[in-house]
Amino acid sequence: MTLLPVWAEQIKYLVGIFAILNPLGAIPIYLSLTADRRPREMHRTAAKAAVAVAVILILAVWAGDALLSFFGIGLPAFRIAGGLLVLLIAIAMFHAKTSPARQTDAEQTEAESKNDIAVVPLAIPLLAGPGAISLAIVDAHQAGSWPDKLVFSLGIVGVAAIVWVVLRLAEPIGERLGTAGLNIATRVMGLILAAMAVQFMADGLLALFPGLSR
Repeated sequence: MTLLPVWAEQIKYLVGIFAILNPLGAIPIYLSLTADRRPREMHRTAAKAAVAVAVILILAVWAGDALLSFFGIGLPAFRIAGGLLVLLIAIAMFHAKTSPARQTDAEQTEAESKNDIAVVPLAIPLLAGPGAISLAIVDAHQAGSWPDKLVFSLGIVGVAAIVWVVLRLAEPIGERLGTAGLNIATRVMGLILAAMAVQFMADGLLALFPGLSR
């Protein structure tokens, strides 16, 4: 395998991870949860959330296969289930809404009363929720060898750094893009996710039922 396809695959995985994290779409929620906090506290929250996102997804990369084996779940079945979950999130993003699969209204209300929101609910489930974890597990399995997983993990660190920058600059970004701009970005990310979700489900169905390819 040549170097270009390997890097092309890694970039594709990371674009999917960034799309499902959707830090731009999280800006309004982040600002509402930190509205009464000082800038220094907001910056600390952004950094802590980004680190938590990286840790959660890297754990999924390296422990995902073992977790599936422990529960006796085959990758094709996980692809279909993960694809359905990602598709539900993508459909909510088309409507510029937060999917209940990421955060419910009750969780939002509870978050508003918490002192530290960086890990819960900001990092998980708002950013690195079940959909992002599922995507990381499937992509890591696709990567295969541990050197490729290592490169993928480093890429996740880079994506988490972008998340940190977006959250740290949430106020100016929100003011510059406005509600319409943030919603457009969310819908574009949703389109990417929907296509990936359909591909996941198709690959899973073909693996479970090879006769479908005839």
